[in-house]
Amino acid sequence: MINFSILISSSEVSGPGGLFDFNLTLPLVAIQFLLLMVILNVILYNPLLTITDERKNFVNVKVADSQKFSQEAEELNAMYQQELKNIRKEAESEITTLQQTYKTGFASELAVLDTEIKSLVDNAKLSIQSAKNETLHTVDEIILFLSSEIEHKLHINFWRDDKP
Repeated sequence: MINFSILISSSEVSGPGGLFDFNLTLPLVAIQFLLLMVILNVILYNPLLTITDERKNFVNVKVADSQKFSQEAEELNAMYQQELKNIRKEAESEITTLQQTYKTGFASELAVLDTEIKSLVDNAKLSIQSAKNETLHTVDEIILFLSSEIEHKLHINFWRDDKP
């Protein structure tokens, strides 16, 4: 390996400035640098920048679309929630209306059945009372008949005992 200090000490100084002489080399290097920068810009950087710009635009469009869809979903959700609340209120009012209708129907049916039961009970009481009266009348007739028979037999026996 060559020692760097030996390289510097062995360099020739051919004029003023020596190692830092700025003759035609500096503008050539600058032109070469600018030319290389333009070539790399055309060949490499511009396609990369267009691809990244397209990608950025694609991502921005998708983000905007997703925000729009998200907003629409929230609006639909709010609309359906409100519709669901309205339907629940309607269902509850319909249920209460039906309950009231059934209560009044049940009360009227109960009243009709109550009057029918009262009439049946009254008819049963009347039939029992008539049967009781008839039975009492029959029993009275039987008692009168038996008492008259007993009286007649007593009377006969009484007269038989007196005649001896």
